[in-house]
Amino acid sequence: MVNRKLIRPSMSDFSSSMSKFQAQGRKRVPPEQTHAENFYYVKQMNNKTPMVIRLTNGEELHGYIEWYDRDCLKVNREESPNLVVYKSAILYLFKEDELASESGEEQLSSRKRMRRRREGAAADQEAESGLPAPGNE
Repeated sequence: MVNRKLIRPSMSDFSSSMSKFQAQGRKRVPPEQTHAENFYYVKQMNNKTPMVIRLTNGEELHGYIEWYDRDCLKVNREESPNLVVYKSAILYLFKEDELASESGEEQLSSRKRMRRRREGAAADQEAESGLPAPGNE
C-alpha cells in the first residue's frame, strides 16, 4: 500500500478567504425606528400647523397637535373641546392648507361622486328590500 500524505490548507488561509464572502453576503438590519414620525410631529407642533385628522370611523378633526406620545395625540381645537386621540383610531392626517388648496371644482366633483355613490347604494337597497330608501319617500 502506498503511503499518501493528506494535504490540508492552513486555517488562516481558509478564514481570510471566507471573510471576503461573508462581508459581501451580509445585509444590514434596518433600524427598528427611524424617528421620522417624531420629527414630523415636532415640526407641526412648533409651527402650530392647522391639521386635519381623519379617524377610522370617517370623522374629521380640525386643530393643531399640542403633544404626542407613543400611543396618542392631543389635538387643540379652536371652537371645540381639546381631544386626546389614540393613534390606532387615526386613519391619516394632513395639513389643513392642503385641503384648502384644492380647487372648488375638484371639491364639487368629489362631492357629486360621493352623492352618486350614496344614491346608487340607496337604490340597490330599495330594490333588494322593496321599501323606499330613507330620504327618498
